[in-house]
Amino acid sequence: MFQNQLNDQYATAQAKAIETAKHLAQVAIESAQELAEINQAAAKDALVVAQDASTQLMAVKDPKELSKLAQPEAAQEVAKYAAAYQAKVNKVLRNGNKEVAQVVDASIDDARADLLKFVKEATKSAPAGSEAFVSAFKTAFEASIQQFDQVRATATDAFANFEKSVDAALENIQGQYAVTKPAAKTARKSV
Repeated sequence: MFQNQLNDQYATAQAKAIETAKHLAQVAIESAQELAEINQAAAKDALVVAQDASTQLMAVKDPKELSKLAQPEAAQEVAKYAAAYQAKVNKVLRNGNKEVAQVVDASIDDARADLLKFVKEATKSAPAGSEAFVSAFKTAFEASIQQFDQVRATATDAFANFEKSVDAALENIQGQYAVTKPAAKTARKSV
């Protein structure tokens, strides 16, 4: 009978693991699809900008006109566009990370509850005279159940570190594309 309970618990755990894996795969697919759509839109926009710049360059007949095309405002527009692109990518990454964190957290809760239920059922039907063994087993089990909290803390830290890494990478990229505004001219007063 104990073997049947063990087999049922194992089958249930496997089914939950498969469902969790399917859900995580779906999250990954949706995130990849969103990123692909963002990249496709960015590529289309870049092509339009490149065609426009090419048309403007082809129309240049005087070197002075060429210098007008290379104004800081154009670089600032590129920087704004890059920042908007990064914000969209960041949003997708954060949403995917949040979803994965929720799935991991729920999986930890489910696994812990299933294990508690299993131990309760297994020790309830322990044969007479095994009280000392059951007591020692429960003590060891309660100590090991604390590992679930440690796994949860480690997972939470990993997800937080991932977000910090994404933020740092985006700040680094934004720093590379930052355009400084020209210094304001100050008028000197004559005394």
